[in-house]
Amino acid sequence: MSKFDEKVAMYVANAKELGLKIPTELLTKVAKGLGPSIYLTDVSLVSGSDAEEKARVKNNFLIKKLGLADSAELDKAIDEATAAMGTSNRNKHRAIVYALLVMKFKKESVYA
Repeated sequence: MSKFDEKVAMYVANAKELGLKIPTELLTKVAKGLGPSIYLTDVSLVSGSDAEEKARVKNNFLIKKLGLADSAELDKAIDEATAAMGTSNRNKHRAIVYALLVMKFKKESVYA
């Protein structure tokens, strides 16, 4: 099994543990889109309490990648995605957070 496949399997298992229904195909595509960053511990995680991190997710992913317009709804969606992974969970994997956001805004076509 490749390192990439191991990462995707970990994301799928983590999502199932958290009770999140994210299609494996979507998680795979999101992880592939993140490139080598999934292998870097600090970069592969999202801090739901860090304002700079939330701004980064909003600007670099929601606005640039998904093509959404800047609004308070984007901030709320980031908070919802990180909350869905558990407030005490310190390992909020970026691939899972991004997949949740893709599903929330029905932007699966970006990864088609």
